Formats: sequence, structure tokens, C-alpha cells
Amino acid sequence: MCIKRIFDILVSFISLVLLSPILIIVAIIIKLGSKGPVLYKQLRVGLNGRLFYIYKFRTMQVNADKKGLLITGADDPRLTRVGSFLRKIKIDEMPQLFNVLKGEMSIVGPRPEVLEYVKLYTNEQKRVLTVKPGMTDPATVYFRNEEKLLAKANDRESFYIKEIMPVKLRLYLQYIDNMSLTYDIKLIFLEFFAIILPEVVFSRIFINEDSEVNKER
Repeated sequence: MCIKRIFDILVSFISLVLLSPILIIVAIIIKLGSKGPVLYKQLRVGLNGRLFYIYKFRTMQVNADKKGLLITGADDPRLTRVGSFLRKIKIDEMPQLFNVLKGEMSIVGPRPEVLEYVKLYTNEQKRVLTVKPGMTDPATVYFRNEEKLLAKANDRESFYIKEIMPVKLRLYLQYIDNMSLTYDIKLIFLEFFAIILPEVVFSRIFINEDSEVNKER
């Protein structure tokens, strides 16, 4: 785990230095595009169930979390015009590099969930809380277009809880059982290529074709 922490520090620090011009431009665009702060923070559940604030570029209206569901569909009216684009290319997640530097997150690991949904985990699923949460993992790559899936659902929260979340948790546990620095590097590259390659490519890598979520696709 010491090697993983060193890897996290190096990657997050170098990424922040190299991406700083882009991050500054994004911050200016957000500020000019809508009223409110540049960054948004939300309480998530981390290692061993500890709560921490995750950082993101703000992509929604101020106090949007008080005006609707905790999950977001691609057509959510709370999204700002700039926010929709930032979410599509995942730039909104970049401030989490600071969470990594602080030691609250890792570059690769199960995505941290909100407390309301963590309370629904089974005892086996709670095993995801035994490792540090991350910025990317197999589920992040597989559910590249999660917001589009949610937009198609009649009951979005029910669809997330019953169909998407169990698959995510299965992929998180799969990651935990196969953790290694080599696997982490592979997932980082997959996350990058997921931006430009068809979504179906990644559904073949991680999940069986007959899964319920694949049927929705």
C-alpha cells in the first residue's frame, strides 16, 4: 500500500502541475457562465466508513442537491450549459486530485458513494469500504455514459439502486480482489481511451452481455 500511496502522490501532483492552465481556464468559464462558486463539495463515505468532502468543478445550479435527486441524468434541468460538457469529458472530476494529495482518495479505487446509498449495502458489499476510494475504477469506465442510462429510466433513483449500483459494487469487489499497480495503470489508460472509443468496447471487458444494465443499453 506504501507503493500505491507514493504512486498517488506523484500522479496527482504531476497532473495538477501539467493541467493547471486548463483547470484555471475551466474555473474562469464556470464563474462567467453562472452564479455561484467554482468548486462544489459533497459529503461521501471513504475508507472504513469515514466521511469526507469530495471536490468537483460545479456543473449544476447552486443548491441543486436540495432541489432534486442525488443522482443526475443527462437531461437534468439543474445542469448548467457548461456543466453538461464538463461532465461529458470528466473534467469536473479533476479537483479530486486534491483529495488524492490529502490522502482521502486514491487515483484508482472504488468510487466513493453518498451515505444514503451506502446504508443500502449488504455486508459483502461493505467490503468496498476497506480500501481507499478512487477517482477511477472498472465501474467508472464501464458506466461511462451512466447519465444517459438514467435519463432513459422512468424512476431514476430506483433504476440506480436496483440496476446500476449492484453492478458497480460487483466491479468494485472485482477490483479489490485483483488490486495491483499494473492493474491501476491499465485502468487509468482505459479511462482515458473511454472518452474516444465506443462504450460497447468497455462493456465487453468487464461485464457479461446478458447483464440487466447491458439490456438497457
